[in-house]
Amino acid sequence: MEDNNQGKGKNPNQINIELSEEVSEGVYANLAMIAHSNGEFVIDFIRLMPGVPKAKVKSRIVVTPQHAKRLLGALKDNIEKYEKNFGPIKQSEEMPKFPMNFGSTMGEA
Repeated sequence: MEDNNQGKGKNPNQINIELSEEVSEGVYANLAMIAHSNGEFVIDFIRLMPGVPKAKVKSRIVVTPQHAKRLLGALKDNIEKYEKNFGPIKQSEEMPKFPMNFGSTMGEA
């Protein structure tokens, strides 16, 4: 017997994406470093903390050159939409200056 509902209302190119609770929380990064070879782009997302001389890579993403270019286009599109809604994003050419002690007195352990 043939299923009459088969294929109705479903896009054959649709992908179901699962987002676990752990991943959905995200990871904060305030620095990214990008390197590439002829076959891939490597993007390291880094958290740089004030007063800590060592920064940690929190996530590394490896993509093909084609995906890197699509990512660039998607970021550009989203930044344009953001600025249309919220105004221009202010940029500074210098690195952020963090107080070595987050603006309070230094604690002792």
